[in-house]
Amino acid sequence: MASNAFYTHTTNNAPSSLLDIASAIRACGNNACTVFGDDSTAVTSAAIDSRKAKPGCLFICKGAAFKPAFLASAVEKGAAAFLCQGETSDDGELRVPAELAAAAPGVPAIAACDVRRAMAAAAKTVYGDPSKNLNVVGITGTKGKSTTSYMLHAIMNAAGIETSMLGSIETDDGIEHFESHNTTPESPDLWRHLRNTVDAGRKHMVMEVSSQGLKYDRVLGLNFDIACFLNIGRDHISPVEHPTFEDYFASKLRIFDQCETAVVNLGTDHLDEVLAAAKAAAKLVTIGVERPDATLNATDIASSDGTIAFTVADSLGATPEVHTITLGIAGLFNVENALCAIAIARLLGIGYEPIEAGLAHVKVPGRMEVIRSNSEPITAIVDYAHNKLSFETLFASIEKEYPGQRIIAIFGAPGGKAYERREVLPQAAGRHADLLIFAEEDPAHDKVEDICAELAANTPEGVAHEIVYDREAAFKRAVAVARESDQPTVIAFLAKGEEELQHRGDDFVPIKSDSTIAHEVLGA
Repeated sequence: MASNAFYTHTTNNAPSSLLDIASAIRACGNNACTVFGDDSTAVTSAAIDSRKAKPGCLFICKGAAFKPAFLASAVEKGAAAFLCQGETSDDGELRVPAELAAAAPGVPAIAACDVRRAMAAAAKTVYGDPSKNLNVVGITGTKGKSTTSYMLHAIMNAAGIETSMLGSIETDDGIEHFESHNTTPESPDLWRHLRNTVDAGRKHMVMEVSSQGLKYDRVLGLNFDIACFLNIGRDHISPVEHPTFEDYFASKLRIFDQCETAVVNLGTDHLDEVLAAAKAAAKLVTIGVERPDATLNATDIASSDGTIAFTVADSLGATPEVHTITLGIAGLFNVENALCAIAIARLLGIGYEPIEAGLAHVKVPGRMEVIRSNSEPITAIVDYAHNKLSFETLFASIEKEYPGQRIIAIFGAPGGKAYERREVLPQAAGRHADLLIFAEEDPAHDKVEDICAELAANTPEGVAHEIVYDREAAFKRAVAVARESDQPTVIAFLAKGEEELQHRGDDFVPIKSDSTIAHEVLGA
């Protein structure tokens, strides 16, 4: 995937003054702020990364690892002003911290009481609220966000509609296109992508909305025309993310507070709580598998050679409709994702001809990609599954679609977050797989050796497991074990999909994707 992460262009929105921005900040959650310097100073963009600073931008000073040197660098690149977390003086007034004032002497600034909420309001103002000219679709859930986004994208392509995407796999706003690092970007980047979408002549933005994006106000001030809630399970429980499941769940439910139409999967856990929260939306649409009470209900589900077929009964319109859908992707659990994509497409006015065509040919990078050896009874399934809920549904689907075959699972766990995965993933996989192989998966600042040791320590008693840090070597080891067994074998190669970057320390290091490795090793 080509990377234009540092692409810059001139947007079509008019410049905003610091006075305009300060007014927007104050209006957003009663957030106090003070302007220092010329409040008529005009800005045309916003950035939180000093490497992306350019003439006329508003640079935002935030983050636990922020250094005044970043501000100085942004000013050198032409930043016209900066926004920061203010300090309260002895007389109760907000002021710019001394170290930031020293790093950018004479540069106009806004000191805010809550810089995170302030930067969301500032970015929305700087980029001229492009959401007013877009249909914005937000998709949240513990699993299935990316797959649903790609399904909807395929439908819209079949309908001849250009659509922007923001998610965990890629970012494409019509001007910038690159492999994503965050599911939901920080608010200055989010509003830039929305602005780019408008400038590129597109009318639709489909975005995955993470619990972090909701909890930490990355999407503050953004109205979703349609918001879909897929499911909820335990994930992202850690000191740096969500301290409890309750906090995680509450963060997810916040999406309903800023949407017009809610789409809810009746198959989710904690359904009563989800439906209660969805009442905040003006309209509710439900989807379900074998749920006659759902607005869109799927029945007659059957899998065949990497595809899934089902019947959908649609009561969304004035006249009920029944259609047969064929998914060009494996995984029985993907029926729920497809129903969500269909519901959103129907709400956007798209008919069943492009829906059927798009879903029949949908391809999701690194999602349930089935790669078969041409000469041996070995099948690799490359998938981004990385949490307990996605593991449980994936392995249950593999057992149904490949009955009696041996299963080998290759996976790891990330560093610096979601620590529960190191305990629950080997336990979930160990209930289905004959062999677990633990490998590197974005260790960040943690040692991959320590992560894999924790995974091994939490493996259920009696379940065979090995540690092979290098992912390519791990896959080759799985193939060797499959050959030795001389039995039909499914190798579940999990978590990285088509990603070509590995997060090590502060860097994202180029690697072969899991998909590439599987194709090369199996000769497929």
